[in-house]
Amino acid sequence: MANLITLFRFFLTFPTFYAVLGGYERLSSALILLGALSDLLDGNLARRSGEKNRWGALLDPMVDKVFFLSVLSAFLYVQKVHPLSFILLLIRELFLSFLRSVSVEKGYIMQASYLGKTKAFFEFLSLFLLSLESSAGNLALWTAVIFAYISMWDYILKYITFEKS
Repeated sequence: MANLITLFRFFLTFPTFYAVLGGYERLSSALILLGALSDLLDGNLARRSGEKNRWGALLDPMVDKVFFLSVLSAFLYVQKVHPLSFILLLIRELFLSFLRSVSVEKGYIMQASYLGKTKAFFEFLSLFLLSLESSAGNLALWTAVIFAYISMWDYILKYITFEKS
């Protein structure tokens, strides 16, 4: 069930992207909120029901990246965010995807950390606030950038520790 909710968020990416491009603030904010709630729900459901598996551990972060970066790119296109914030987040996500791939090949699955979850919270918050045309949206986005790089360093250290063991 948790993986189905994750897949739902993946397919939610497309109408959310087009709602932002079309300037449908209420619709885009509702869809972003639905995406955020689905992210919260799938993880909690997987933990409570014991559905934690390798497929979900890899699918969930990939779908989070697809949803967030796609919707953020729509905000970039309509000039609601600074390109630097987008590029910094894109670089971080691509680097961590590479690191996750390497770690999976070596038998290590990087679980989401508290710092990564904090980053995700600020990412969803920034999308939601941007959809409402709140000036706090960009502040939340830059906060997400800061947590993105702090959490990236944390993941790198965990990988290095795994490699040494």
